[in-house]
Amino acid sequence: MRTLVLSDIHGSAFACKMALSYLDKFKCDRIFLLGDLLYHGPRNPLPGGHDPQGVVELLSPLKDKITAVRGNCDAEVDQMVLGFPCLADYAEFEENGLRLFLSHGHLYDPYLFSHYKADVYFSGHTHIFTAEKNADGVYCLNPGSTSLPKGGNPPTFGIYETFGNGEDGSTTPPRFSVHHLETGKELAAVEIVVK
Repeated sequence: MRTLVLSDIHGSAFACKMALSYLDKFKCDRIFLLGDLLYHGPRNPLPGGHDPQGVVELLSPLKDKITAVRGNCDAEVDQMVLGFPCLADYAEFEENGLRLFLSHGHLYDPYLFSHYKADVYFSGHTHIFTAEKNADGVYCLNPGSTSLPKGGNPPTFGIYETFGNGEDGSTTPPRFSVHHLETGKELAAVEIVVK
């Protein structure tokens, strides 16, 4: 199973449409949205292609594939226009022996995370992509921002792959990769070792 992982769209229909084009290209079964979907926030400039209603029109038809969490720029009014739940501070579930935790990152810091008892922590918020294991052994996965990247990075998105079967019958371990939004080129990746 593959998951398209997006964060910090900030109302850019242009960036959202480009990111969603990878849903089919990477044969993704679902989407994790890690917050800051429609509003650009008071500290950010308007992103290119700013069209919050356009983002709604792109995401709402995919509601059955989406697991979303609330970002610091998301509000109750966003829930009124989106066709899927988007105001939970976090989502957590177990899958293939891994405990997954999804949060925007403004309330739950992935580097102060050991007490949440998760193996894999997905977050956004910083607008800087990350694919690494922290000192507590938790995999910290941040797809970066599709529309307002920081730290000199390009716009990015993530792909999370659960166990897969190779052509030779072997099983591949879970993996998270960060990709350039415009080219799809892989920029960073981490293989997730199941304990």
